[in-house]
Order: sequence, then structure tokens, then C-alpha cells
Amino acid sequence: MTDLATITQKIASALGEDSGIGKIIKLDLGDEGKVLINAAKVPNTVTNEDGDADTTINVSLDNFKALAKGELDPIAAFMQGKLKVQGDMMLAQKLIPLLKG
Repeated sequence: MTDLATITQKIASALGEDSGIGKIIKLDLGDEGKVLINAAKVPNTVTNEDGDADTTINVSLDNFKALAKGELDPIAAFMQGKLKVQGDMMLAQKLIPLLKG
């Protein structure tokens, strides 16, 4: 995963039409852009728009890539301040499987 469009597509493919998450999650990659995952409606949508979310995950693109490759543990990233969560932490954990690959 190298660019925002690739990341967005990968998450959309992993999410499917009805993930069962039932909430909105925003992945904020700073200057690289945002990924808004609307799993509150069916079919689920994944865009690069900014908007309100139940949970926002702030992470740099480099750290995101490391998470996706399995080179960085999400819990360690959180504890080291490399990943910040605003909102429901449990909801953020539901996103972790979608980041793999």
C-alpha cells in the first residue's frame, strides 16, 4: 500500500457491503489525507472525504504502512503515541483486521 487511493480501495474490499460494524470510522493520515469508513449504512462506503465519525484514528502514513505489513503492533503503536484514537477504542480495534495486507 503506497498511496491514499490504494489504501482506500484495500479497506473498501476488506469491508465489503455489510461489515456489521454499524458505525463511522475516520482514518486520519495527516497531510496524506483521510479515509472515511461509513459502516453505519448498508452498503458500507469508503471515501477520502472528511466528515464526522464515531471514532477517529490518527496515524502517519509510514506507521500505517508498518501496521498494514504487520511490522508494527497496533497496541505498541498506541502505547508509543504513534497511533492515537479519539472516540470508541473498541470500535478502533474492529478496524485492525481491515488494515492487514
